[in-house]
Amino acid sequence: MNFAILFFGLSMNQSTLNFDLHLITGNPITPPFPEHLQQAMFGMGCYWGVERKFWQQHGIYSTAVGFTAGETISPSYKEVCSGLTGHNEVVNIIFDPAIINYQQLLVLFWQSHNSTQGMRQGNDMGTQYRSGIYTYNDQQHILATESKKHYQKRLATTEEHLSITTEILPAQEFYYAENDHQQYLAKNPQGYCNLKGLGILFG
Repeated sequence: MNFAILFFGLSMNQSTLNFDLHLITGNPITPPFPEHLQQAMFGMGCYWGVERKFWQQHGIYSTAVGFTAGETISPSYKEVCSGLTGHNEVVNIIFDPAIINYQQLLVLFWQSHNSTQGMRQGNDMGTQYRSGIYTYNDQQHILATESKKHYQKRLATTEEHLSITTEILPAQEFYYAENDHQQYLAKNPQGYCNLKGLGILFG
């Protein structure tokens, strides 16, 4: 399998990234990766808690936090937080599809955050906190779109009749965040985490 095709769109700023191994899995957070692995990308609010949610799953080879779907090249965390670049805080996930498949990742995505709040998650407000699924191929796009329709039906049964605001887009360039943001909650166990689902199972 061609890594240039499978693992495309990963950009590294060598002045801010130290190319460390993942603190939890012990595997690289940057390519090349073993050929049997695949990648997924999700935005679910503050990426610190999102990254931890995914690295805790069996079958995850590596995770990295960063930015995508914005207007500028190689943005810094400070620039993204200004709201002027349009980027979203995301987690890029390298997973073994023989152990955990993309559909299972989607279920975790929907159940682990509030997908109905637009440009925010709880008290975190801004473009970088929007809900997003960024797909790497047609199959992922189809599965993501079908899962959104399914979960919307689940939400429609609630008293609030909530509407999903999640964007589903083809994956764009993924820019790695600064090194101190990678596996942040492993380095800072008492650090901030605002990740919270709606309490509604995917079903």
